[in-house]
Amino acid sequence: MAILPSESHSSARAPIPLLTDRAYERIKHDVITCLLAPGAEISEPQLCLHYRLGKAPVRMALIRLAHDGLVRAIPRRGYRISAVTLKDIQDIFELRLMLEPVAARMAAGKIDTRRALALEVATSTSYQPNSAQSITDFLEANKAFHLAIVETTGNARLSAMIVQLHDQMTRLLHLGLGLRNRSREMQMEQRALLKALVRGHGDSAEQLAREHIEAARSMVLSAVMSSRGIMNLALGGE
Repeated sequence: MAILPSESHSSARAPIPLLTDRAYERIKHDVITCLLAPGAEISEPQLCLHYRLGKAPVRMALIRLAHDGLVRAIPRRGYRISAVTLKDIQDIFELRLMLEPVAARMAAGKIDTRRALALEVATSTSYQPNSAQSITDFLEANKAFHLAIVETTGNARLSAMIVQLHDQMTRLLHLGLGLRNRSREMQMEQRALLKALVRGHGDSAEQLAREHIEAARSMVLSAVMSSRGIMNLALGGE
């Protein structure tokens, strides 16, 4: 793939930390959206060529991604995109059920008008199962909705933990949402939760958050178990 002169020159002048951030975000995006499939092997030279970046930023980006649990090193061979196993699905949803309902209770009554409007916009996004881009846009809005709630608690450590969970969660949803359109159901669940948050109903917010997460877990497990292609993808590569 030819490198455009303008990109080559600007990259040469860019400091390593900036290039590392760029490499990290681009590779992470492709892992989370499954453009880099779970279980696939990757190498530094391959990624350098594909993303038109140097070895140092790609290497540092891979170290960060390994720390995130999205890739793992293979001695003398490169890296492998972390597979998504059935245990991963259960573990991620169990953690969400431990953290997010409590965060919803803490956030109840603390949603100001500006944040409420932003959350309302997030609940209006939909997707088409046959459109990868619309699924990506929908999941970005879904992630923004959940993170805005936890940020309202003011607990930075809790926010950081849920951010990492949702990065891994997005991969699961990319594997499942392509099978049917569940956007209307998710919109209704989110709007009910938003109403409870704005009204300051902590008990209802906690319960609705729990139901929303459990519905998502059922959808992902159903999608994985009903599709041979997704099942092979989810269990392969380890």
